[in-house]
Amino acid sequence: MRALGVTMNVTLDGVVQGPGRPGEDTRGGFRHGGWGTRYQDPVLAEEMGRGMDRAGDLLFGHRTWADFTGVWSGRDDGNPFTAHLNAATKYVASTTLEDAGAWRNSVLLRGDATRTVAELKAGPGADLSVIGSTSLVRALHAAGLVDRYTLLIHPLTLGTGAHLFDAAAPLTEFTLTRSVTTTKGVLIAHYERARRS
Repeated sequence: MRALGVTMNVTLDGVVQGPGRPGEDTRGGFRHGGWGTRYQDPVLAEEMGRGMDRAGDLLFGHRTWADFTGVWSGRDDGNPFTAHLNAATKYVASTTLEDAGAWRNSVLLRGDATRTVAELKAGPGADLSVIGSTSLVRALHAAGLVDRYTLLIHPLTLGTGAHLFDAAAPLTEFTLTRSVTTTKGVLIAHYERARRS
C-alpha cells in the first residue's frame, strides 16, 4: 500500500493561499500572493531537497496541476526541482479535466477524488506526495487518506485567505517526527499519522 504525504506552506494564522508568487491565486480578492518567497534560504532548500531524494509520485488537484503545468512544464533550467517535477509521474484528480496531456508523465484520475485516490493508494507503486492542492487535501484528510504532513510554518499572519482546514476537518492525531528551523524563522515540521492503539 502506498503512503500519502502532503507538503504545504502555511502562515501562523493558517493561510495556505498563494505562497509562491503575486497573482498565483487571487480567488476571494486575495492580494497577498507570493508571501512565502521572502523566507527562502539554504536550510529550507536543503530540507525540501531531502523530499526529492525519495522516489515517489506526485498527486495534484486540477487547479494546482494546471498552475504547475504553466510554470514548470516548459522549463529546462538545470534546477533539480524542475527536473524532479518533470520526470515524476503526476496524478491529477479532477471531475472536470478532459485530458492530462499538457504535462508529460501526467495521469488523469477522473471522478471523485476520495474514491480514485483510495484506489491508487491501495495498489502497488511508489508513495504519493501532494504539493499545495488545498481543496484536494481537505477532502483526502476528511476521508482519512493522509499519512503524513510536512508543514512549512511561516512567521507571519495575513488575516485573510484560504486556510488549510475548515470546520469539516475530523479529529485526527499526528505525531511530530522531526522539525527544522530555517535562518528566516520558518519551522519545517514533519508529522506522521498517530497509530491507534
